[in-house]
Amino acid sequence: MKLPSVDSVETLSLGAMRRLVAGLVGKMHELEADVGALRTENQRLRDDNERLKLENDSLCLDNQSLRDEIARLKNLPPRPPFRPSGMENASKPTAGKNSSKGGRGVKRDRVTREVIVKADAPEGSRFKGYETILVRELVVAAEVVRYRRERWVTLDGKTILAPLPDGIVGGIGPGLRQFCLTMHAQGQVTTERLTSILNGIGVEISKSQVVRILITDLDTFAGEDLSVLRAGLTTAPFITVDDTGARHARREGITSHIGGERFTVFRTGRSKSRLSFLSLMRAGHEDYVINAAALDYLRRRQVDPLLIEKLSVHPEKIFASQSAWLDHLARCAIDIFDRALLRALSEGALWGAIRHHGLMRTTVVVSDGAGQFRIPNHALCWVHAERLVHKLMPATPKQARAVETVRDLIWCFYQALKAWKERPSPGVAQAFRQRFDRIFTLRTGFADLDQLLVRLHRRKPELLKVLDRPDIPLHTNASENDIRACVIKRKISGGTMSDKGRQARDVMLGLMKTCRKLGVSFYAYIGDRLGLNDSNQKIPPLAELIAMPM
Repeated sequence: MKLPSVDSVETLSLGAMRRLVAGLVGKMHELEADVGALRTENQRLRDDNERLKLENDSLCLDNQSLRDEIARLKNLPPRPPFRPSGMENASKPTAGKNSSKGGRGVKRDRVTREVIVKADAPEGSRFKGYETILVRELVVAAEVVRYRRERWVTLDGKTILAPLPDGIVGGIGPGLRQFCLTMHAQGQVTTERLTSILNGIGVEISKSQVVRILITDLDTFAGEDLSVLRAGLTTAPFITVDDTGARHARREGITSHIGGERFTVFRTGRSKSRLSFLSLMRAGHEDYVINAAALDYLRRRQVDPLLIEKLSVHPEKIFASQSAWLDHLARCAIDIFDRALLRALSEGALWGAIRHHGLMRTTVVVSDGAGQFRIPNHALCWVHAERLVHKLMPATPKQARAVETVRDLIWCFYQALKAWKERPSPGVAQAFRQRFDRIFTLRTGFADLDQLLVRLHRRKPELLKVLDRPDIPLHTNASENDIRACVIKRKISGGTMSDKGRQARDVMLGLMKTCRKLGVSFYAYIGDRLGLNDSNQKIPPLAELIAMPM
């Protein structure tokens, strides 16, 4: 029905007006029917969407239950029952409207070979130059090289045998070793699949030979890994630390991570005690030292002042090994069978050795608050501290509101602390300390929450260490990102059996992460250490790159 214009409605007769109204009423009924049908269709789609979501959730739960069961059968740590709180991501500054993501830049590939492609041009055509295109190619081929080494006998009967090129070990060339080490460490390829890949390429090799390539003759890499740790603990303004479970020789163990902005080191052992952690922080040294740092550590641990005095006045201060240290304690009439006392004294001597070798002078240790990491100059991760509030289980709406209020206060404080860290101002530090006190001295009536606030308030110096050292991070996300490589390795390959296998895993994963932080190709680094790189492509020792000023 065609509707009249607004002006013509005024001139309509009574009959025409009635017909118009009747038509409009009919049109309205049609529209109401269409709206009803659309609502029904919309509700049906909503129901289907809800059903699909429920099915998807059930599938996710089924998949997660399978993963949990696999982890239980492997004796792996269970999945945390709580989701991340999201404080770190929520407190990131929002980008401006005009901000744009930078481009990747122009690639500058080094041309290794040039090929001229001829065109089938008819006679009389004029040559107009070349059209250039860069093609990336990879050549992987099996090769068996026969080396014929000259033998000479001198006049005095001595035999001279020509040496083999560098990197050849047990009939395996450096190129094959480079490929295997890179694929296993960086590519996370298991020994079985690596053996299949090599056999497919044309290299006749067994799994036991591949295992020998991966775990033997790695002294060069192990020595550099130790140098990396010493350089990092000497020069880094801070380190972040973490640990994760690891299986070795069919027993549960612990892989500890020590890392900074320029280096990463992994060490696997049986215990996660503070004594074991301090032993790792000696960076390969085996001695125990009683000096000013050790005595100060013992005073903070509230060791008997008479014992501290006895150790301080004794002329012998440096002990080459653990047995020499225990003999010294026995000679000083100190009960070495008192485990708590022996642990405290040994921790102090280890800390003295760390400082004696020039390590950890001003380096801050940032951790998740685990007891083994609480050594001098320690800072606490804010994300892990807030996670304790996030894990609380309120039983009433009032308790839930109290938890949410405290979390909001912590989030706002954390966001302000991050902004201050970007542009530190010493005059504002005292205001942050006062604000911290106001938040963590609140009493909400929720007993668990109030006890947690008291605990966190006791850790005030560690949580606010950033006010004295703005160069340190507020969290240990870097450690959790680094140690994920060990977790993936554990899920793919399981545990290790031999000490050489354990060392190879820790060393190669640590060097891989260090190369990434230094901007060095891990593949090129392995090739360089195996003697494959040219003299103009030599990679300097990683310890020197770590120690270079930023």
